[in-house]
Amino acid sequence: MKIMTFNLRYDNEGDGINSFSKRYPRALEVIRRENPDIIGFQEVNDSMKARLRSWLTEYTVLGCGRDWNYKGKSMLVAFKPELFELISLDSVWLSETPNVAGSKYALDHSPCPRMYTSILLKHNDIEKPFRFINTHLDHTGEMARVQEATQLTNDISKFEEKFILTGDFNAEPNAREIKMITEKLSNKGCIDCTLNVGTSFHNFGAFSEEEQIKIDYIFTNGVCKNAYKVEDIPVNGQYYSDHFAICAEIEL
Repeated sequence: MKIMTFNLRYDNEGDGINSFSKRYPRALEVIRRENPDIIGFQEVNDSMKARLRSWLTEYTVLGCGRDWNYKGKSMLVAFKPELFELISLDSVWLSETPNVAGSKYALDHSPCPRMYTSILLKHNDIEKPFRFINTHLDHTGEMARVQEATQLTNDISKFEEKFILTGDFNAEPNAREIKMITEKLSNKGCIDCTLNVGTSFHNFGAFSEEEQIKIDYIFTNGVCKNAYKVEDIPVNGQYYSDHFAICAEIEL
């Protein structure tokens, strides 16, 4: 299966020519050219979610907002319904009260709630279903990210199915919260499929190559056949996002 993780950057008119309302054709072109089977989107606000659902007719697009009223930025998942059957969907907040919308950890956390969207899918050619999880960890607090990663790994360790985990983790590969994912899930055979893709955040080209960082990942306990980032060459100063979309070919 071809998997994509894609931080779309929320629609912010302050981004000028790079606001989503102006650059969305470039983002859609990336999705349609790469043609992934499943996508994990981050930073999708309400207007973007409605647009994606109307544009991406070849996908089923699922997920709710992270705020108390289920609005706000979503960790959407999109899959091709001709390839997969949806078994279940869960929206889980990264907090001590994971079933309470808008909840968050009190320690070292930004004002933003964080969550993950988890779907259980069955591929038409596979007898057993598998788990696809998409998340976006806190952008300011290291300890908050450690707590969130701990919750994520604890939850994943309870799943019996094979899994794929995508997201913007807001942490570089040597960070404690990244290392703990493969270490705590080593008994499940978890690997970082994106280990060698290079950087993933370029800030609409404002960062030099030396300043760019890797904060977007695809983890799995399947077999990683290939992984790469989709280059973002600006057209008249316009990028498709401030993050590179990252793709991986995974066999379960």
